[in-house]
Amino acid sequence: MLYESIKKLVQYGIDTGLTPESEKIYTINLLLDLFHEDDYEDICRDTDNIVLEDVLKDLLDEAVRRGIIEDGITYRDLFDTKIMNCLMPRPAQIHEQFWKKYDVSPETATDYYYKLSQDSDYIRRYRIKKDRKWTVDTEYGTLDITINLSKPEKDPKAIAAAGQTKSSSYPKCQLCMENEGYAGRVNHPARENHRIIPITIQGNKWGFQYSPYVYYNEHCIVFNGEHIPMKIDRSAFAKLFDFIKLFPHYFLGSNADLPIVGGSILSHDHFQGGNYTFAMAKAPIIEEFTVKGFEDISAGIVKWPLSVIRLRGEDTERIIELADHILKTWRSYTDEEAFIFAKTDGTPHNTITPIARKKDGLYELDLALRNNITTEEHPLGVYHPHAKLHHIKKENIGLIEVMGLAVLPARLKGEMELLKEYILEKKDIRSNEQIAKHADWVDEFLPSYANINGENVEHILEQEVGKVFCQVLEDGGVYKCTEEGLKAFKRFIETL
Repeated sequence: MLYESIKKLVQYGIDTGLTPESEKIYTINLLLDLFHEDDYEDICRDTDNIVLEDVLKDLLDEAVRRGIIEDGITYRDLFDTKIMNCLMPRPAQIHEQFWKKYDVSPETATDYYYKLSQDSDYIRRYRIKKDRKWTVDTEYGTLDITINLSKPEKDPKAIAAAGQTKSSSYPKCQLCMENEGYAGRVNHPARENHRIIPITIQGNKWGFQYSPYVYYNEHCIVFNGEHIPMKIDRSAFAKLFDFIKLFPHYFLGSNADLPIVGGSILSHDHFQGGNYTFAMAKAPIIEEFTVKGFEDISAGIVKWPLSVIRLRGEDTERIIELADHILKTWRSYTDEEAFIFAKTDGTPHNTITPIARKKDGLYELDLALRNNITTEEHPLGVYHPHAKLHHIKKENIGLIEVMGLAVLPARLKGEMELLKEYILEKKDIRSNEQIAKHADWVDEFLPSYANINGENVEHILEQEVGKVFCQVLEDGGVYKCTEEGLKAFKRFIETL
């Protein structure tokens, strides 16, 4: 069984281009060593239609049987990256291939690297397929909804072991360069099958990689070679456009740099991007304006639930200068009537979520105005999902959500299944502790549907979840999409 699985895996490596044919014997021997096996027999079995997930499962089962690893998802994930690394080229080889293909076109280079990141099982295709995805049409455009099911839950043994594991500060976080090739531990993912593309941003060493949990097409992460905190400032805008000039078919954006509205790892300077067009990028301008001294840059308010200014022009330096002016003005801006405070008790509240792209020959920069003030009524944030929406989405609204993609917690899959049953059988939702939190919401939307049956109930729930996400985004907007909100937005613009 071991010999057959090793033969299949090596053939998979050859078929996908991870492993050269000339390295077949070398790769077999690396795998035999992993399994503490001194013997090998080339079994003549069919190696067509190899399914990586199945081959890895067989090998992991064998590792458990031999006592090499404990049986649990965490230990399996640590070991299967070690297995896949046996098939992988060295980082320098991948860098060389990437830049050779870049000479053909940036798209050719990213196509190669994205495929490699999946073939290597760094992006586990078979887990990503488990994510639930759908869309919902709103007045702001078509929003994307996903229930994230691809991140495996840690098993109890691993959780207990993590508590006993000696504290380590290497790598400092999951975005550090030092993750490349790292074997991992029970409280830090293995990255032995991971390869990072080195790029230069603003004269400094940065890394380019894909997210292992691709929430959208070619979901990438661009991160500083140094472990330094995120900061939204003029240089952040310049960094975004450096990347866009390297990869004009991608967008790139940043989470905000304050808690609550940050939504991501604030301790390491990084951006997220990819080859995908979100609803926000398609959203039209509802009102154009000009900033004195920047007449060469077109500016406008975007029709979007969050408060977004879009800048467009040919000269990125001019866009960066205007964006910096807007940011500095916003950082110190207070409008009590609109409940916007730059600071309270010395704590800053105003920041920006920026997103850069190239479209129709012009450079664009979207600036989503953010504010993280809290009150007794809204202790998690005034411009954060309000309490009545927490049954669907309680987490911070980060960059991905800002652009129009809801990343919803895995718990919702089971809760939606239960709700379908309770709605169809007219059972009391409040009687079930797991779904009682959804009862008021269901009571609100149920009367608007004359006929709910087994064929349409799932679609109805999906659409209603999407409507909740739209409200979540509206809660995040510092200026509401109302006549009064637009007037307040214009008051800020008049100060530029």
